[in-house]
Amino acid sequence: MASVVTITGSPSHPSRTAALALHVADQLRARGFELASINVRDLPARELLTAQVADPGIAAAIHHVERADAVVVATPIYKAAYSGALKVFLDLLPQFALAGKVVLPLATGGTLAHVLALDYGLRPVLVALGAQHIVNGLFILDKMLTLTESGLALDADIAPRLGAILDDFVASIERRAIAAITRTPA
Repeated sequence: MASVVTITGSPSHPSRTAALALHVADQLRARGFELASINVRDLPARELLTAQVADPGIAAAIHHVERADAVVVATPIYKAAYSGALKVFLDLLPQFALAGKVVLPLATGGTLAHVLALDYGLRPVLVALGAQHIVNGLFILDKMLTLTESGLALDADIAPRLGAILDDFVASIERRAIAAITRTPA
């Protein structure tokens, strides 16, 4: 089965964004996908900020992205932009690290005023990294996500929307895999 990596760009702990990424990873794992997770907050800070890509933790995170068939990028939105922690990590990826991958952007934030940050802030960076297939993402208001002892509780209004987004993501991964199998060498 295809492999998926989640990249979480929240600097906070606990984090609704991190819980959302974990929830999505669990949903994908239940559908048979191989999962790896990167929480940028857990990478070595000095090495991350000084672009020491040879550091074992940083190198392993980059390797997860390079070998994945699909990527989920989850970030909180601060001041109408994705997190600085996420930016620092994305800056370390090779120029075409997302080429040939299906990408799902997810964002959390406190106000609907930031809903366009996915399309106008994050999407151009994903395209610059070579992503050609970015499925429709989802912006979720913080108040629609509740951290619980057992993980994350989704507001009744957001659960079906997230489910539909995940269905589209999975279908896109499957179409890409079928297309790769049926291509004939030139």
